[in-house]
This record gives sequence, C-alpha cells and structure tokens, in this order.
Amino acid sequence: MKIAILRGPRDLRIEEHPLDTEHLEPDQIWVETKISALKIGTDRGNYEGAEQVPGAPNFPRWVGDSNLGIVRGIGSGVTRFEVGDRVVSRYHHQSEYVAREPECIVKVPDEVDAEDAVYAHLYALSAKCYRKAHFTPGENVAVVGLGVLGLGAAALGPLFGARVAGLANSPVRMEMARRMGAHAAFASDDPDLKAKLNDFTDGAGIDLVILTANPWPAYRTALEVVRPNGRVAIVALTGRGEKPLDFNPLAMDLFYAKGISLIAVSDEDGYLYPVPGERFSGERACAHVLSLMAEGRLEPKRLVTHRFGYQEMAEAYEMAYRREKDMLGVIFQWKSD
Repeated sequence: MKIAILRGPRDLRIEEHPLDTEHLEPDQIWVETKISALKIGTDRGNYEGAEQVPGAPNFPRWVGDSNLGIVRGIGSGVTRFEVGDRVVSRYHHQSEYVAREPECIVKVPDEVDAEDAVYAHLYALSAKCYRKAHFTPGENVAVVGLGVLGLGAAALGPLFGARVAGLANSPVRMEMARRMGAHAAFASDDPDLKAKLNDFTDGAGIDLVILTANPWPAYRTALEVVRPNGRVAIVALTGRGEKPLDFNPLAMDLFYAKGISLIAVSDEDGYLYPVPGERFSGERACAHVLSLMAEGRLEPKRLVTHRFGYQEMAEAYEMAYRREKDMLGVIFQWKSD
C-alpha cells in the first residue's frame, strides 16, 4: 500500500508499505481508499513540527484521519459490511488498509456524495461541541475560527436550533460560513464586534462560543464575546505553536468576573439518561451526521476548494503551511471511478 509518512517537520513522503490482504482474520475488513481529506489546522501543526499533542506519535508518523473507501474483502465472521460497501473511517492518508469490524468505521448511505461523507467523522466532532456544552435550542452561538471544523459547527448549529454567527479573520472564511448556513459572519478584529453581536442577538448576548482556532488572540476573542455566565466550548489546541502570551488567559475580567464556563471538547460526553453502551459513541455520532447528509440538509462538499492527486500531497501541505486563506476543504484522490 501507499501511505503518507511525515519523517520530520515539512518532510512528507508517500511511501510503499506491505499490507497483507490475502489472509484476513474472521473479524477483519479490507478497504481500498477512494478519497481522503486534509484537516488543515491539526494536520498543519503536525506538518510544521508544532508542540506535540499528548498521546500523538513521534516522527516518523502517519498523517490524516478522514478516509472514505470501498470494502474489497471481508473475513468469515464479518456481519456489518459487505464487499462493495462504501465506508468512512478515521484511517490515515493511505491507499488501502485492513481494519477490524468493531473499529469506528461506518457504512455510507447510497444517497450521500463521497465528498460529503469523507467529512462525517470531523463533523461528528463539530456536533460534539454542542452536546458537550449542553446546548439548548434557541441559544445564540458564535463560532471562532472558520476552518473545516468551525464551518461544520456553523452548518450544524441551525439544524440543532441555534442562531449562529461565524467569526474569522478572512472575508473568504466569512462568506463560506454564510454559505454553509450561519445566520451572520463578522470579522474577529472588527472594532464594533461587540455592538454587532449585541444587535445580532437582540441584546441577549452570545450564550455559547465554539472555539476551533489555536492562536491565543482567538481564545481571547472567545472570552470577550461570550455573555456573562455563558460557555466556551474549546475544541482547539489552544496556544499550540504560538509565541509566549502577552496576557493572562484567565484574567479576572475575562473569566472569574464573568462567571463563564470553559469546556474541553474531548473525552466522553455527559448524558442524563444512561443506556447500555455509549449513547453518543463515535460510530453513532458519525451515523447521525451521515443521516443529515442523506436527507440533503448537510453538504460539507460546499467547502471544498482544492482537489489533488495523492502524489501532490506535499504541495497541499505546503499551501497549508503558508496559511493560504482561500484554502478550506482539501480532497486527495487515491482511486478514480
């Protein structure tokens, strides 16, 4: 198989590695990748050698975690999948893989376009930002950071009953937020931002901020715009690769005096009504997102701005490294139809 391996900062190579697809164990499936997607923020941090995330592998390491493929073989005990099924997984940028049936791999409904489905696991994380923060329908939500993850939150919010404003430092990202479903979008450095958000919420304020951007200025914006006693759901790797702070991230006027809650969107979600197993497991959350796509209510492919053959992957990562603002959704093609 071919797999993208990061040998060190900015040293991305497509390598040939062995893969045994002839001797599948009873619970294994063999998947041939059709497309994979670039998660610009996290993948860029890995590529440029930013501060390592706890639990992440050292160099050399794989990259990517949004993979759509076709099942080409199954073990004798597999019941959830059949040969020919399209599936979405969190496997890496690679041409094929062998996985075990119980892994978080989800069958894609026939009605869902491949370039929508490849974002299903990432959009499930966008949805978790709402669930972990105990979102209530009717609340006002600001999304700070409009990359793929933030645009997912902007698209899902209205479906959940939120009134959503996107905040970004790029007109391209602001326009995309509106296109994906946000009710409004504002420049994060607008000197009149607070007044505009006050008008947007009819004086009620921003109940929940979803922070998807790593830089400290984005974190500060989140704390500034949330209303007193509001919540900030942090799915960003705040401060990763950033210079030392020039302000107190828990300053009294931004945190204690406002009585806000800072919520890390990681680990398990709280749920009031216990059920056997995990009600909102990664698999179930992904399936829910795919159902919204099948109904035509969610179309991540709208944010796709670039398509590359897998051989051009290093070029795409260099574009991300340069922080080209017109780069949003990036698809790598592994196998043509």
